[in-house]
Amino acid sequence: MEALWMWPATGFGLGLSPWASGTVGSLLALPLAWWLLGRSRRWRLGLAAALLVAAMPLCQLASDTLGGKDDGRIVLDEIVAFPVAMLGQAAPRHPLTLAGTFVVFRLFDATKPPPVRQVEAMPGGIGIVLDDLVAALYAWALMRLFSRLAARLWRRGRGEAGR
Repeated sequence: MEALWMWPATGFGLGLSPWASGTVGSLLALPLAWWLLGRSRRWRLGLAAALLVAAMPLCQLASDTLGGKDDGRIVLDEIVAFPVAMLGQAAPRHPLTLAGTFVVFRLFDATKPPPVRQVEAMPGGIGIVLDDLVAALYAWALMRLFSRLAARLWRRGRGEAGR
């Protein structure tokens, strides 16, 4: 790795894993999300946006070095997009919420439902990062829906138990 920007772009080497490099490299997103969730809403949003924007040129440089595409070894995009999936979640720092959201995010990132695949086709670092942002937004929406349904069922169950 001759270029300094390759270290953050490959998740400090985790993205070089011979198996499931995207998932292994994305593990760095968990402590990042945990740390961001300890900040005020304004800081979370600002830092998440700054990280996404900063990742675009780094991912572009890494892509150019690795052959000009969204190479699986580039995982900075997953690392900086995942915290977006955690914003506004109920009990976001609960380990099960973090783990569940991570799994859902990785599923959306791996399967690339529309428009994730279409966004990925955008040029350079923009496409590399934005497809993961869309996957994170899908994960956010699904987990938000799940938590609301679970809360409704829990409240309903408690109401029936008290009668």
